Amino acid sequence: MLRKSLLEQIVQVASEHKIIIYSDEVYRPLFHGVSPMDPDFPPTILSMNYENTIATGSLSKAYSLAGIRTGWIASRSRQIIDLCATARHYTTISVGILDQQIAALALSPDCINGLLARNIALCKKNLEILEKFVNRHDEECTWIKPVAGTTAFIRFIRNNEPIDATEFCHRVLDKTGVMLMPGDFGFGIEFQGWVRIGYANHTEVVQEGLTKLREFMRRDYDDVPLATIDESAPR
Repeated sequence: MLRKSLLEQIVQVASEHKIIIYSDEVYRPLFHGVSPMDPDFPPTILSMNYENTIATGSLSKAYSLAGIRTGWIASRSRQIIDLCATARHYTTISVGILDQQIAALALSPDCINGLLARNIALCKKNLEILEKFVNRHDEECTWIKPVAGTTAFIRFIRNNEPIDATEFCHRVLDKTGVMLMPGDFGFGIEFQGWVRIGYANHTEVVQEGLTKLREFMRRDYDDVPLATIDESAPR
């Protein structure tokens, strides 16, 4: 999460060198571990009084409306928007009218607050369940508890050594049907053992998945190979 104070520093550097800032804010409204009253609460980049900014958003993540495939590009710069619109005209003739109507309804004052409140509450509840799993397996799991978004980053270790995250995910899927994603692709040895777990499903799905994962940890975890240290990998 990029706090306001950090964003201010980024804007200062960018403005000194006339750098365009691109901010992907697809998850930005989904803060569930920090209050909007916090003075360092992350604002949209568009509110930082710097013209050379681009913000992108979508209904796919925080608003749970991935099926309508609708998003947006916003900027304080008319020149940037005109360039984006010109590029869009080459690739898209039109978008679905029904999709636009659903998007307009979702983002309307009558709907948006309830929609976000529902999703924030779901993330909070499911994250509590995931936290209990991590605490129960504190000898095998380490993490920094998320304060935003829908994905947790958890490191699995054995005897203080990282496990092979890819092999771990394959074995969990084969044994339990639960799909996790390795988080160490191409990021160097410091990310070995890290696994991505999505927790923004229906609560019953999260509970069932973690129950099966607990069974795997009890029966099959000791057979998962440790990570192979590749000294040529980036650090």
